[in-house]
Amino acid sequence: MVSDDASGGPPPTPPNATPSPLEPWPDTVRWQSISTDLIWVELLRLSAGVAVVSVVLGGGWAYTGAWPFGVALGGTLLFGVWRAVTIVRAVRAWGYAERDDDLLVRHGLLVRRLSIVPYSRMQFVDVSAGPLERAFDLATVQLHTAAAASDARVPGLRPTEASRLRDRLTALGEDRAEGL
Repeated sequence: MVSDDASGGPPPTPPNATPSPLEPWPDTVRWQSISTDLIWVELLRLSAGVAVVSVVLGGGWAYTGAWPFGVALGGTLLFGVWRAVTIVRAVRAWGYAERDDDLLVRHGLLVRRLSIVPYSRMQFVDVSAGPLERAFDLATVQLHTAAAASDARVPGLRPTEASRLRDRLTALGEDRAEGL
């Protein structure tokens, strides 16, 4: 896990330590974090899913009295608690950085991912906000390229920042288009 210091960048690499391939530009990249309000959005989604599964399993347990329903209900609740903890950490792991020629997006806890999307390869940029995101005044910017595996998204942005990023990425993509 990368914990950012107060300056918004990753912690410095200790002397004699090999830098991580996921942090190739620790001194030259200014990472932007996403809104921590995304934690609440994800926790509400998790709560809804756990509630539905718990009602079904609890109803099955009450109706049949079979112990596997009780074990499954306990497992579901335990999973919900574990997932809530990982949601908090996962949202804090998201970050993005704008450079002259590309956008960097990092995320992940167990499997960390660093996506580098050259502006010249972008085909279009989406901004979306579902009902929960709108309730918390958030939006997601999604970048699309010709390669599906290289698509990157930046969730948890305020609408003004999402619009600014969309407009900037679109302008840079048009300026640097390589003609596909």
